[in-house]
Amino acid sequence: MPRDQSESIILRTFPIGDQDKLAVFFGRQRGIFKGIAKGARKFGNRFGSSLEPMSHVTAFYYEKEGKELVTVSGCDLLESFFELQTDLEVSFTLGYFAELIEDSRPSLTEDDVLFRLLLQLLQALKAGGDLKLLTAYFEVWFLKLNGFLPELDRCRGCRQDITETGWLSHKRDGAYCDGCAPSRKEEVTQDLLAFLEWVRKNPPSKEYDVPFTRTQVDAMRRVLKDLIVFSMERTPKSLSYLDRPS
Repeated sequence: MPRDQSESIILRTFPIGDQDKLAVFFGRQRGIFKGIAKGARKFGNRFGSSLEPMSHVTAFYYEKEGKELVTVSGCDLLESFFELQTDLEVSFTLGYFAELIEDSRPSLTEDDVLFRLLLQLLQALKAGGDLKLLTAYFEVWFLKLNGFLPELDRCRGCRQDITETGWLSHKRDGAYCDGCAPSRKEEVTQDLLAFLEWVRKNPPSKEYDVPFTRTQVDAMRRVLKDLIVFSMERTPKSLSYLDRPS
C-alpha cells in the first residue's frame, strides 16, 4: 500500500484505546483529515513531540478506500509551537482557532489561504506578537473567507457611507447609519472600519507599530465575536472559556 504525505498543522489530538492517539490534521492541500497514530502514547514512541496541538508537520499516512480515518505512520516536525501553550490564555485562544477551522471547513477540502494564515499567526505569536490583536486579525479573515463578513461601511437603509457611528443589523447582514438604524444594540465604530482596512493591507506580524489600543481592539472584537456566533449558530466552546471572568 503506497504511503501518502501532507504538510499539516495539528489542530488537536486525544487518546484512543490504551496506546494510540487520534489526531485532527489541517493539511495545506488536503484540508481537514483525521488519523490514528498507533503507539503514540507509549513511552519513547516514534512520534516524539510531533503530535502536540498546533505543531507544523509533514504527516505520513496510509489510507484505505472507504475508511474515514487514515493510519499515521510518522510525522516530521517542521516547527513547534508547544512553548506558546504554557500560557493558559494563549492555549485557549489556539483552541478557539482550531475549533473554528475544524467546524467550518468540509473534510478533505483544500484551503491554502487559511492554512497560511494560521501558520503566519502562530509564527507571529511565537515572535512575541500581541495576542488580542492577532486574535482579532484571525477573526476578520475567518469571517471574510467563509463569506460571513457583511458590508459594514455603507448603510443598508440609505446606502450612504457610514462616516460616524453605525449599528449592526439584527440579521447581522450589514449596518445602518445613525439616522436609519431601527435599533441600536451593537455599535459599529470607525475604529472597526479602520481595522478591517488595516487587516486587508497588513500581514500578521510582530514587526509593525499597531495603530490601535487594547481598548479599541476589545471593542472591535465584541462585534467580530457577535458575527461569528451568529454565523455558526452557536457559541464556540473554546470562546466560552476565553470569555470567563478571571
